[in-house]
Amino acid sequence: MLERLEVEVFLTLAEELHFGRTAERLLLTTGRISQVVRQLERRVGGPLFERTSRTVRITPVGRRLADDLAPLVTGMEEAVRRAVDANRGVTGELRVAFLGEGTAPVLLKAVALFTARHPDCRVDVREAQLANTRSGLLDGSVDVLIASYPFDGMACGPVLMTERRVLAVAAGHPLAGEESVSLEVLADHPVVQYPAVTSAAFKRDRTPDRTPSGRPVPKGPAGGTFSEMLTLVALGRGVLPVGEHSRQYYPRPDLAYVPIRDAPPIERGPVWLEGNTNARVREFVRAAAEVAVP
Repeated sequence: MLERLEVEVFLTLAEELHFGRTAERLLLTTGRISQVVRQLERRVGGPLFERTSRTVRITPVGRRLADDLAPLVTGMEEAVRRAVDANRGVTGELRVAFLGEGTAPVLLKAVALFTARHPDCRVDVREAQLANTRSGLLDGSVDVLIASYPFDGMACGPVLMTERRVLAVAAGHPLAGEESVSLEVLADHPVVQYPAVTSAAFKRDRTPDRTPSGRPVPKGPAGGTFSEMLTLVALGRGVLPVGEHSRQYYPRPDLAYVPIRDAPPIERGPVWLEGNTNARVREFVRAAAEVAVP
């Protein structure tokens, strides 16, 4: 069996590839780091690192050992955290937000299950807007957000909901009577844009710059909220790819929703700031996964 210090030294050196920085991170001397590495290399029967006076490189055997050990260590640390959380209990307050009416049902089920399991933790639920989803997570006013993916720069998952994409068009638009359309039609009509604060990855997914064949997509005006964007569509200012749940939660006589036959599904789920991961967040995400619509 490997000793804990051997594992810590090996994985840290595999990441840093520098004895001095490894020693600083682990609060040890470089001599102690070298001693532990030599000890481990004797144990495995060969070199794990190639070192010269200038560089440190990990050997193929060392890389494989690092790849095998890292998830095991992560799993052990997570198991200890779960045990600590179980002894402490989940208390305090959890601030949960949802973006879009379609995410509310799964959120409410998750809140109900979480509250039943952790009655000493108060859950505050609020609706988020496109303009404040990221800022709310960054400033800590929201712990977990149920929103659409991709949501870059945040911890995400698991996927709780999937839905087909449809194209929102004005009721009198030439495409309104079609049974379905291709993503290629985006090159023929201005596409209403999301607010400037929306992440670049999300915009590329929902309102791409080019069609799958490479044709440029003309940009229409931007809206500040989803309802405002739909109003721009109804006014004939552009079209907008959305999720099919919009039919149910945003039914309007001045809009038509046309299926997009060649678009991947939209995925939605929990989003949170990685550095804000704690027992409350983990338990809520677990509850949400259990109540998710298949």
